[in-house]
Amino acid sequence: MTDSEPPVPGPAVPEPPGGSGGSIPVPRGRAALPPPVVPARPGPRVGWAPDATTVPSPGSQPPSRPILDVAGLTLRFGGLTSLDDVSLRQPRGTVLAVIGPNGAGKTSLFNCLTGTYKPRRGSAHFWPTRVPGVGSWASPAGAVPACAAPAANGEAPGGPPRPDEAGMGRAATAPDVARKPVELLGRSAHRVARLGIARTFQNIRLFGDLTALDNVRVGVEVRARVGAGRALLPLPFVRREARAVAEASWELLEFVGLADRAGQPAASLPYGAQRRLEIARALGTRPSLLLLDEPAAGATAAERRDLVELIGQIRARGVSILLIEHDIRLVAAVADTVLAMTFGKVIATGTPDEVRANPAVVEAYLGTAVTAS
Repeated sequence: MTDSEPPVPGPAVPEPPGGSGGSIPVPRGRAALPPPVVPARPGPRVGWAPDATTVPSPGSQPPSRPILDVAGLTLRFGGLTSLDDVSLRQPRGTVLAVIGPNGAGKTSLFNCLTGTYKPRRGSAHFWPTRVPGVGSWASPAGAVPACAAPAANGEAPGGPPRPDEAGMGRAATAPDVARKPVELLGRSAHRVARLGIARTFQNIRLFGDLTALDNVRVGVEVRARVGAGRALLPLPFVRREARAVAEASWELLEFVGLADRAGQPAASLPYGAQRRLEIARALGTRPSLLLLDEPAAGATAAERRDLVELIGQIRARGVSILLIEHDIRLVAAVADTVLAMTFGKVIATGTPDEVRANPAVVEAYLGTAVTAS
């Protein structure tokens, strides 16, 4: 086709059930796809709307028990030091924000905690929570301050749940917080996720060809007890778990405000909706610690206000949040503690007001004043 020839539009995909926004164009040369099949909503479902009409203010009654304790974390790529003796301690149930200019090492910190990078030295102790399989997020993973010893293999304490504890057919047993921490460093990413740590990414990573509902199901099924072989058998336990996965997925879509887009491909959603869908998928793993990497990047002012409310609602359900963000006003609205970094080093820690007024933080963002000679 020459530059003067007009583009020939491809066939359009019919609008999926419950979707909006018209047809979805298909690239030239590809056959039209059938409309995605969206499973009917299971019912009755557990009420999932946030019980509090107001978002808890940052710093309100933070628990004393930590959820994460990082000490002396150092990461090098050849002669480049990405993290230089980074330490932090996060109490359970709080929001800790990590700020700093581009290249400060913030995402490298996340990658070390989630098993993507292996640091040169340091430790990262995490206090996991027993999560009894698939179930409604009405009983969040980090809300109960009971104690239980961690399992010998380092996974979430309490051992494998019995089928009747797996959140299927009745409410799951309240999870327990480990008395002793486990070391995160050196673990693979899927083992870190099983311990109860989930993350989103600076660049959105969704399954674009899957529907919004199926993207959330990917996260929910991390807690499934049925393997690939048993899933083919028509057993009552398999059917109960399938219903539990569907129920939890619908609840999460409702929680982030995307239930009406359940049948739309993720790639066709607006940018802000894709951000919320990624958060919903992460919450599907029922984490006790949620890592958000610049969730407000590219968001409009209205979407940022919605994000502040969403973070407050997630925190109200007992989930601790470790946040990377450049929007200082958003950080001040949601964070209990702020940790500032530059060139891989921690330069300040404190409340949002304390860190904003710190001269080292001002210099890292704005530079030093130059006086005329």
